[in-house]
Order: sequence, then C-alpha cells, then structure tokens
Amino acid sequence: MANTVTSACCAVLAAVVVVYAQKHGLQSPRVQYEKIGSHVTLHCGILPNTSAVTWKVNGSDVEDAIREGPILSLKVVDLSHSGLYSCFDDSTDELKDQISLRTGNPPREPVVLCRSNTYPRGFYCSWHLNHPTYIPNEFEINAMHDNRKVECERDPNHKNRCHIKFDHLFSTLKYKVMVTAKNALGTSSTTLMFDEFAIVKPDPPERVEAKKVPNNPRKLEVRWHNPSTWPDPDSFPLKFFLRYRPLILDQWQHVELSDGTSHTITDAYAGKEYIIQVAAKDNEIGTWSDWSVAVHATPWMEEPKSLTTEVKTTVTFTTPAPSSTSEMCVGSNSAWKVSLSIMFLLVTIICLII
Repeated sequence: MANTVTSACCAVLAAVVVVYAQKHGLQSPRVQYEKIGSHVTLHCGILPNTSAVTWKVNGSDVEDAIREGPILSLKVVDLSHSGLYSCFDDSTDELKDQISLRTGNPPREPVVLCRSNTYPRGFYCSWHLNHPTYIPNEFEINAMHDNRKVECERDPNHKNRCHIKFDHLFSTLKYKVMVTAKNALGTSSTTLMFDEFAIVKPDPPERVEAKKVPNNPRKLEVRWHNPSTWPDPDSFPLKFFLRYRPLILDQWQHVELSDGTSHTITDAYAGKEYIIQVAAKDNEIGTWSDWSVAVHATPWMEEPKSLTTEVKTTVTFTTPAPSSTSEMCVGSNSAWKVSLSIMFLLVTIICLII
C-alpha cells in the first residue's frame, strides 16, 4: 500500500514539473526504463565529466545515491525510485536535463485461453499476465490454421481479447495461436495448439427458474433457456446437466438431460428450501459450460388448518329451604359445607372455561 501511495505521489509531482518545464520552454523529459532490483545510472545530458550538478527527484533532494560529476547512481532500485529526475548546473542553477525514470519488470509468459461459445461461428482468445510489470505492455497475436495466417479481430470491449472465425468447419487440422507480451524491458510469448472441437464450451443457460407444483409436496418444476450466445441450437443442439440440493445438505443430486429445457424434480424433501443450477454442452463435442446463476425454491406445502375449541357448561344449583327455625339451626353446618362445595365447583368451571 505504501509503495502504491508513493508511486502515485511521484507521478503527480512529476506531472507538475513537466508542466512547469513546458511553460518555460524546456524540452519534454526523456524516459528511461530500468528493471526492479538493478543498479541504475542517470547522466545529466551531455555535460563533461568535470561538471558539478545538483540532482532533484520530483522537486526534492535525492537520497541514497552516489554522485560523480554529472552522473547519478542508484543502487537496487524499486518502485519508489520511479519519478522525474532533474539536474541543475551548480554554477548557474540552470536546469540542464530531465529524466523520467520508470522502474518495472519484463513480462513473463502470458496466460492464454481460447474458447468457442458461439460455435460454429468462431472462437475468441484472451490473455493476461499473472505478474505485474508496473510499466506499459503491448501484446501481439498471431493465429494460423493449415499453415495459413488467420485474422484475429480485436474486441472493442475487452482490450485483451480477439475473435477468430473458423477457417474450415469440421477441420481436423490444428489451430495455432501465439501471444507475445512486450515492454521496454523484455519480451515473452505463449503458444497454444488445439483442435476445433476441443475449445467448444457454451455459456451457462439463462433465465433459470424453479417453481413449486401445487398439491405435490415433493416436486419442483425447473425451466431455463439456451444461452443467447449460442447461435444455432436447432442445428447444434445442447444437452443439459441439472444439479440440486436442499440447503441443509452439502451433497448434490444430478440429472443429465439430452433434450428440452425443463425438468420436474420428484424427490425433493417436503418443506425444505432447494438450490438449483444448470450447465450446458454441445450434444457431441466440447466441454460443459460453467454453472448457471443459482435459484432457490421450496416445494408446495399444505396450509395448516386452524383449530377452535369451545367449552359450554351448564350448572344448576338447588338450595333446600328448611321448614322451621329449628331445622335451620340444626342444618346450618350442612348448608355451610354445601356453599363451600358450590363455590369450589364454580371456580373450577371458570378455570376450565378460561
């Protein structure tokens, strides 16, 4: 991170110095590329070895450097040494020279991939570098078939991609594609040789959807469309590979389908959410596509029935009326016990109702 910030600051300061130099009629600085880890020597123009000069980098004093007359030596340079170096005559403070030092690496072998997702129209090749060089790179592409050069048209939307039309369909002769990476510090190349059929790989199926099947708790209906980049599915039909699993499990179930763009899953777990994907392949040649975007679905479930419980209780109380005062006195204890029993019964019934 520190190297990135330092490089950015150096670039800004260098740009400011360049603008200043241009306004004052000075020539644009010359660019000098050097490999990271090397020892670098900068010469202040064509001044004689006896000249005394002062060096600045991005407007600041140069540190950790050896000065011998008009020569500045830097040891084991890294990205932080990149910048605009200026030398001034000590006697007049006049700017004598400017050097834009850019440190980096030569390119390593580029990684090249060729694939036909529009069979039988043609194929494309793409490339990239696995290791950064930190300086500008250029790429050259040469494609041949049957010892004849074929055109590789650059993709307007992908700078590291080009498109090649099949020279002769169903040819048994190999194609040869060589990609060469170049920069100011070196050159490296990669060559691929392949059969026409070996690079056929469709894009994944599109617009995949999965729906529950009414009144079927173990079924899911899955539908999809051919990839829009596959130009002629009638003449070059695709077959499909379906995989699905419940989210609670890690193991996939698979179904290979040689026809159609739909399938009904019949062994789903009731009430469990499923993840579903589809891949495509030419019926006879090539390899399987990548998996489609995953979709989720849950099988149909019966709505739970609501349960309502009503308790109705009818209680009839009968209180005997004594015929005389003496009977009331004699039966007072019994009446009290009956009242307590009735109250207890009432409380029990109320609790049951609540």
